[in-house]
Amino acid sequence: MEALICNQIGDPTLPISDTSPISFSRSHPIPSLNSPTAIRIRIKATSLNYANYLQILGKYQEKPSLPFIPGSDYSGVVESVGTGVSKFKIGDRVCSVASLGSFAEFIIADEKDLFLVPDGCDLVAAGALPVAFGTSHVALVHRAQLGSGQVLLVLGAAGGVGVSAVQIGKVCGAIVIAVARGAEKVQFLESLGIDHVVDLSKGSIIESVKGFLKARNLKGVDVLYDPVGGKLTKESMKLLNWGANILVIGFASGDVPVIPANIALVKNWTVHGLYWGSYTIHQPHVLYDSMKELFSWLVRGLITIHISHAYSLSQASLAFSAIKERKAIGKVMITFEDHETIKSKL
Repeated sequence: MEALICNQIGDPTLPISDTSPISFSRSHPIPSLNSPTAIRIRIKATSLNYANYLQILGKYQEKPSLPFIPGSDYSGVVESVGTGVSKFKIGDRVCSVASLGSFAEFIIADEKDLFLVPDGCDLVAAGALPVAFGTSHVALVHRAQLGSGQVLLVLGAAGGVGVSAVQIGKVCGAIVIAVARGAEKVQFLESLGIDHVVDLSKGSIIESVKGFLKARNLKGVDVLYDPVGGKLTKESMKLLNWGANILVIGFASGDVPVIPANIALVKNWTVHGLYWGSYTIHQPHVLYDSMKELFSWLVRGLITIHISHAYSLSQASLAFSAIKERKAIGKVMITFEDHETIKSKL
């Protein structure tokens, strides 16, 4: 089978070669069923997340032993089932998240970890749903309990988790402020019906947001969704209401911010660290309920999955470059189907 293998820590945007961190194989062994409840899935599409990029760089909190096949969320078709499988059958369309291994043609999963992709959902798009939309849904709905009329500020709003967060915010009835950089990203966010979009290439986030809040007679931001970190976090905290929720999603800027405890005390802020993957261990039922609601929203057209770039597995270095260089608007995907068909959907 085709597989992408990380042989050493390094930059996955380098052209694939014998000396680059990642290599492409057409003859990697197909994994075998390893338990009665195991299922082998032929992967249709797998999503690139910033965490995948960091993992190959050696900068992610989970550091697997070398060599390994990277990759996390994916979608595909059930190809083989174990003798104890009762929930799925060959031919079912499914999606899931793995700790590793989705950058390959086949993957093994336990039936308890799979989600059935409902009719009416595009299977490629389903491969982008679990991590990005799952993170935003658990953060906004489960943790911050975002409500109608509250003000949501989303940093990095044109990225994978950012696009999911602004859409979920609108479904929850929030007043959504999106922060991005550049005319193309701003135009895309405005097309989603976002209440206010800040273009960082044109000025200060503080001035732009304060102007919007004043025009709408709003006191401040109730929920901060932050996958960026750094200076932008520090500036955004000046916009928060008393009793605000801060959702720490990640640090795409490379700079981990300091949230002053004294100000959090005085303003009654709640700071939520959100590592979505740990829910698979500690509260898997939360993820199940979250995915169930997300699929319902997807079928009803309340949320959409925007794929800006799609590549074959052999083009993985280009896919990682799109992540590194902030070219993506929405999701970057690796797919195992005709790419002209994929591109026609973008």
